[in-house]
Amino acid sequence: MTQNPKTSLTEQEYLAIERRAEFRSEFFGGEMFAMAGASRKHNRIVTNLVSSLDNQLRERPCNVYSSDLRVKIPATGLYTYPDVVVTCGEEEFADEEYDILLDPLVVIEVLSDSTEAYDRGKKFEHYQSVESLSTYVLVTRNSMRVEKYVRRDGGAWLYTEAHEEGAVVEIEAIRCELKLEDVYAKV
Repeated sequence: MTQNPKTSLTEQEYLAIERRAEFRSEFFGGEMFAMAGASRKHNRIVTNLVSSLDNQLRERPCNVYSSDLRVKIPATGLYTYPDVVVTCGEEEFADEEYDILLDPLVVIEVLSDSTEAYDRGKKFEHYQSVESLSTYVLVTRNSMRVEKYVRRDGGAWLYTEAHEEGAVVEIEAIRCELKLEDVYAKV
């Protein structure tokens, strides 16, 4: 019995499918990967992050997007949907559909059991190749903990974390702060 060989999708084929799809999928190396639905806690944290950042950036030329804006990592070909993306100034999109962002300044991922290893490892490796990215933030869903990676001169990333009540995480690139009590409100 002959098995059918696995066929790879081109980026154009992925985008044609994805732009019509009811559910989101990431794309890498010719394959689509369906994204699982998020829990109530996950959604609440994303809502809190977007609200907090959007309020702080309202009078500045910055935008905050939730997990429905696709980001392409040009150097590796990954198409992904970060939980929160912040841009400032003129934004760069892949095409005239304006649904594929190329130049995120800040990316925030809310960790879940199924994505934590990927978000900390391979996905962060992809993000590090994006020249515009200055800050990568990981938010733990099941406990109060926010980790921040900031790109330094020479390409090194400085790691800090906050996990105590009353803590504040400063995101210098956009002159904003995330109070942990706000991030985890109603969670």
